[in-house]
Amino acid sequence: MTGPAALAGRPVVAGAGLAGLATALLMDRPCVVLSPAPLAADAASTLAQGGIAAAIGPDDTPALHARDTLAAGAGLCDPAAVEAITRAAPDAIAALAGLGAVFDRRPDGTPDLHLEAAHSRPRIAHAHGDGTGAEIMRALVARVRATPRITVLDHAALRRVIVADGQVAGVLAERAGGTVAIPTAACVIATGGVGALFPTTTSPPGGLGSGLACAARAGATLRDMEFVQFHPTALDATPPARGAGAAPRVLVSEAVRGAGAVLVDETGDRFTDELAPRDVVARAIQAHLAAGHRVFLDARAATHGHFARHFPGIARACLAHGIDPDRDPIPVRPAAHYHMGGIETDLRGRTSVPGLWACGEAASTGLHGANRLASNSLLEAFVCGGFVARDLDATSLPVPRPLPARDTPQPQAADPADVRLLVGRAAGILRTADGLRRAARALAPHVPHDDQALVGALLCLTALERRESRGGHYRTDYPDTAPDAVTGRITLARALPALAALAPVPFLLEH
Repeated sequence: MTGPAALAGRPVVAGAGLAGLATALLMDRPCVVLSPAPLAADAASTLAQGGIAAAIGPDDTPALHARDTLAAGAGLCDPAAVEAITRAAPDAIAALAGLGAVFDRRPDGTPDLHLEAAHSRPRIAHAHGDGTGAEIMRALVARVRATPRITVLDHAALRRVIVADGQVAGVLAERAGGTVAIPTAACVIATGGVGALFPTTTSPPGGLGSGLACAARAGATLRDMEFVQFHPTALDATPPARGAGAAPRVLVSEAVRGAGAVLVDETGDRFTDELAPRDVVARAIQAHLAAGHRVFLDARAATHGHFARHFPGIARACLAHGIDPDRDPIPVRPAAHYHMGGIETDLRGRTSVPGLWACGEAASTGLHGANRLASNSLLEAFVCGGFVARDLDATSLPVPRPLPARDTPQPQAADPADVRLLVGRAAGILRTADGLRRAARALAPHVPHDDQALVGALLCLTALERRESRGGHYRTDYPDTAPDAVTGRITLARALPALAALAPVPFLLEH
C-alpha cells in the first residue's frame, strides 16, 4: 500500500467523465482526479450523442424546460432541483463554449437546436451532429491537461471511502495492481451509472455502480435505486466481445426520431408514438419484440438520403454492421442506458456523510425523478459539477491524519456474468415480485464483499419494495401508478437485514 504524501489533503474526485472533470476544472483549489482509464476513454459522457438540453432558443424559457422535466419525471422530481438546474442551463452552454467546446450552428450563426422526445421546444445543443459528448470531453480533457493544480491518476479506480469519527478521512484506490491510499477530508464520487450490470446496455464496461457501492459502505443514503432508463433504440447488432464486461451497444440517438424517423416492424407498419417518453417507447418495443416481431427505425424519408450528414457517428456504426441508413431501416431494441437513482445529494452535491459529495449519474439530485428527460444528463453533470466545485471552495477542510493500516479490499466473489444475468432478468423493462425476490436472494450472500452484487441487490430490493409502476420502473404485477409519489431511500444498514431474510443461507452482516 502506498500513500503519496504530496496528494494528502487534496479533494479527491473519483471519476473522469463530464461531472468529474467539470468539478475539477471549476474549483479553485488543487485536487486529484481518479481516472479508471486514460482521460475520456471508457466514459459514458464521451459516448453521449444527442446533446445537452438548454432553453437558448428564441421561443424557449427555462420555465418551459422545467415544466417538461417535471412531466417526464412522473411526480418524483425535486422541483427546487429542477428549477435550479434548468435555470443554469443557458449559462452552462456558454461556459462550455468558453472552455473550448464547439457546438453546431446554423448558417446564420444561431445555435442549431434539435428536438427530442418529451421536449416541447427544440432545445438540444449538439456538436458534430451526433458527437456532442465526445466534443465536450475533448475540450475539457485539454483544459484539465493544461491545468497544473489538477493531478490526474490514470488507471486508478476508487475502491473504498474511509470514514473515521463520522466523516471522510481518506480513499483507497486501485492502481496498477496495487492500492493507493490518499488521506483527505473531501471525496467527490462522479463514477457514473449502473448500465454495465445489465447484459444489454449502451454503457461502457466500467459502469458497474462502483461509486454507489463505496458510498453505501461509507454509510451514505441512496435514493430511487429502482429507476433505470432503458433507451428504446440501441442498434440491434451483436456488439464485439470485450473481456468479462458487458459490451456496449451502439446508441441510435433520440435525435434521429426527433428528425422524423419512424419505428416500424418487419411488415413496415408503425406501432407506437416515436416521440412519447422513453419508458413508454421502450415498453412498446419490448412488447412488440416479445410478440415475435422485429423492430426497425426507418430514417430514409426523414433524412432524404443524407443520413451521414446529420448523424455521422451512427452512420459509421451502422455501416460497420452492413446497414446503410439511407437504404435500410435500422434494426433496434431497448438497452439499459441511464440510472435516475444514485447517491442522494442536496444542491451543493453533499451526501449524508460529511466530507462526501457526488455528482453526475452517480448522484440522485432530484432532477430526473422516475424518468430522465432526454439530454438532461450532460446538463446535470456539468451544472452540478459546478455546484460541487463552488461548495468545496467555500468549505474549510481539516488537515488530514495518517490513515490506519487496512487490508486490501477483497476480490469480487460473484461471477460478473452471473450478476448481469440476474439483474437483467429481474430488473429489466418488465419486473415482477417473484423475479426480483429470486435475484436479491441469489445476490445477498455476496453483498458483504462484492460491490457489483451489492448494487444489483439494492436495485432489486428497492424495485421489490416499490409496488407500483412509474417512469422507468414497471411492475407487471402492479401496473398502475400509486396515487402518492413516494421517494425511496435506502442505506446499507437497512438493506442488510432485509437481504439476510431473503438469503438461502446466513451471511455476515459486516460492511
